[in-house]
Amino acid sequence: MKLAVTTAATLLAFPIIACAVPAENTPLPLWEAGVLGGVASAPAYPGAADRSSRGLVLPFLIYRGLVLRADQTGIGARLFKREAVELDVGLAGSLPARSDDVAARAGMPNLGLLLEFGPRLKVRIAEPSASSRIRLDIPLRAVIEARAGMRTQGFTFEPKVVYEMRSADGLWTFDANAGVAIGDKKVNRYFYEVQPRYATSTRPAYQAGAGLMLARVGASASRMLNDDVRVLGFVRLESYAGAANEDSPLMKKKSGASAGVAFAWTLGRSTRLAGD
Repeated sequence: MKLAVTTAATLLAFPIIACAVPAENTPLPLWEAGVLGGVASAPAYPGAADRSSRGLVLPFLIYRGLVLRADQTGIGARLFKREAVELDVGLAGSLPARSDDVAARAGMPNLGLLLEFGPRLKVRIAEPSASSRIRLDIPLRAVIEARAGMRTQGFTFEPKVVYEMRSADGLWTFDANAGVAIGDKKVNRYFYEVQPRYATSTRPAYQAGAGLMLARVGASASRMLNDDVRVLGFVRLESYAGAANEDSPLMKKKSGASAGVAFAWTLGRSTRLAGD
């Protein structure tokens, strides 16, 4: 999920950065597979005072099918595409966070594995040059918790503006984005509500409501070292000032920052090229 509750979730997004588009008109294989490794640090959840720093090594798969895709814009199924407009259905996720590791949530239920699934409209706003573009992403996703079964934990709406560019030789890629995350009452309760049974002298009961969760700006870059190895990095800044639940006792900070570095090593690729 874009509202990552652990840094491991952030690392899961690195394969998307890793498959940045090469030089203009360079043919791309239908699929690529390899290994991704890296380290990252982020707030334990949006607004948390505690941080989580982790390292992971994970397999990755890039697939550039006409419908099913796992590429630099996300993981999902493309439903509609025109020159400047595309509609797809995407999937994102975050790993669980143990409340024992977060002082503000001590004694409360853990935050489980979260999956987000739903439609996303992508609108190309401008192409400042042949190697850059600006687009608007408009995703609406259901948040599903996988812990002792599957249960819906509400919906998020996360519009953002994205700027992407690459060097002429395709060795360098860069993107920057800015947006907000808005949650319905249920997902905000999941993160920020304190039921009376979990109230303490330092953590009063609190009833969360729907509304703004955060505003975010971020940037990422990658550099291809050779045909198979790419190094990556990202930084992300979030502001919780003005959030609908900034008075929650679980909202400990007005801002948060995340950063990480990684490498992607492609171990195999198809001889068949992508059809588009």
